[in-house]
Amino acid sequence: MPATDTRDALLARIADALERMSPPRMEAPDFEAADAFVWSAAERRLAPVAKVSRVDMGLLKGIDRSRDTLLDNTFRFARGKPANNALLWGARGMGKSSLVKAAHATVSQAMVEEGRPKLKLVEIHREDIETLPALMSLLRAAPFPFLLFCDDLSFDLEDTSYKSLKAVLEGGIEGRPENVLFYATSNRRHLLAREMIENERSTAINPGEAVEEKVSLSDRFGLWLGFHRCSQEEFLAMVSGYAEHFGLNVSPEDLRRDALEWATTRGSRSGRVAWQFIQDLAGREGM
Repeated sequence: MPATDTRDALLARIADALERMSPPRMEAPDFEAADAFVWSAAERRLAPVAKVSRVDMGLLKGIDRSRDTLLDNTFRFARGKPANNALLWGARGMGKSSLVKAAHATVSQAMVEEGRPKLKLVEIHREDIETLPALMSLLRAAPFPFLLFCDDLSFDLEDTSYKSLKAVLEGGIEGRPENVLFYATSNRRHLLAREMIENERSTAINPGEAVEEKVSLSDRFGLWLGFHRCSQEEFLAMVSGYAEHFGLNVSPEDLRRDALEWATTRGSRSGRVAWQFIQDLAGREGM
């Protein structure tokens, strides 16, 4: 075989190998297909969500201040005004992710009534944070505003993917696209485990700078909303709101007694516990 043919065959094999190693080409999304999407990092595409799992805004009790603040921020963004990335942090089960999804539904419907482009919701999973730049490139040129949402965001020891998030939020050359706003929920105020911060402090040459590097991630969120454990009365208000909304036929006295007993057996009071109690009550009532 001539040397030229051998060289061409070798180059063809190399090209084929590189093609197999490269990530799949990103499909141009059909943003008209749905109001919400889930980012599939492996396939480099946005999968439409036919129906978002969420509760009505009116059913979220005990978080009035956070609700109003997040709604105002989301409305400003959807109307093309300055708005901040938001970090919703605090106690488990107190409605952080429910509030984000309810805010999206409220604002998106309002945009339709105002004749503006619909606000789209895009969820990215915690383990896919490193692919944020690829996702941003898909959203940047689209004719819609996007609420990018990551639920239960946190980083553990040896996890460096938080640097990708820092660069995308404010630190990179391109920065965050004007049509994208980032909302995240977390049980941790600084998104990092306490032992992770302590480890940096104890092993770094300059402990202060090392800790500052990691803690500064939460500073990229201009809006912090704290969610704290609810009181007994707030818990009962949640239960009553659910019972009234779904038309459960139970007396206020029985509802209060059973709800408190349910919370005692669970060892906590939260919106999630209230919802689980209502699920159980509805099942017992045959609804």
